[in-house]
Amino acid sequence: MAGKNKNQNKKKKGTTSSLIASNKRAYHDYHVEEQYTAGIELQGTEVKSLRAREATMTESFCKVVNGEAQLYGLYIKPYDHGTHYNHDPHRVRKLLLNKLEIKKIHDKMTQKGYSLIPLRLFFSRCWVKVELGLCKGKKIHDKRADMAKKDQQRDMARIQKMFNR
Repeated sequence: MAGKNKNQNKKKKGTTSSLIASNKRAYHDYHVEEQYTAGIELQGTEVKSLRAREATMTESFCKVVNGEAQLYGLYIKPYDHGTHYNHDPHRVRKLLLNKLEIKKIHDKMTQKGYSLIPLRLFFSRCWVKVELGLCKGKKIHDKRADMAKKDQQRDMARIQKMFNR
């Protein structure tokens, strides 16, 4: 009876996703309306640097050029043990999306005020993925309202913690 379900308790290999970098500034500056997940076309030394969590995406953005989605401004530090074949840290990277998603994104981006901003970079099994947000810029009063809302939530959590003791 014990040997009957021995494979039931084993975890599947590689089903987890781990965060490489996130763009917290995007949530402060933009209203995220839709989210997409895309793959990235990378070189070998870039993947090795990403495994060491050597990436910065605070100034990155995406454009649709000639029917292809491209990622600009993603900084991936050159691999320490690389040779003269190391990658350019500021190069433009192609995003892997299907044509219908690219067309839908391009149609939205032609409207005034919409941008395609990368929100986080992560591993999905052995593949590097980026989560993109179709965003609309916030005004100054929106940012202040969000900060006040966070302060209220923090105060409520503090009061609740005091009463639960």
